[in-house]
Amino acid sequence: MEIKKILWPTDFSKSAEKALPHVKSLTQKYDAEIHVLYVIEDTAHHEPWYGVFEKDHVEKLIERAKKSANERLEQICSKYLEGCPMYIRHIAMGDPARTILDFITNESVDMVVMATRGSKGDFPFGSVTEKVVKNSPVPVVSIPTVEDEA
Repeated sequence: MEIKKILWPTDFSKSAEKALPHVKSLTQKYDAEIHVLYVIEDTAHHEPWYGVFEKDHVEKLIERAKKSANERLEQICSKYLEGCPMYIRHIAMGDPARTILDFITNESVDMVVMATRGSKGDFPFGSVTEKVVKNSPVPVVSIPTVEDEA
């Protein structure tokens, strides 16, 4: 089995960080690229919960989320992924599970390494991870986390 591209999806939670030692180890072992993906959930397409936002307001919120995500990804990559052959940061917008699955196909990812739950997880195995594990065309390594880490 050849592994050239590893995807690590993150929601910036402590749970997601638990996957980093595994990502780093695998990328060093296989001399693989790490693709770090953060998905901004597209709330503009949900039903309005408190009135309707104007397009300009939604665009400002999205820009602020992208800027914050870029800063967080830079911090994570420089702090945890130094010494890895190559890492590439990605920010996308949409449904997290669907976006991760599309990314796997579009970027020809060979393996996904992700935590079993993210920041919103009420259960030991989160819905995003479950959807990715059940529908991924490539192996998914799911790193267990404990409840107080999210």
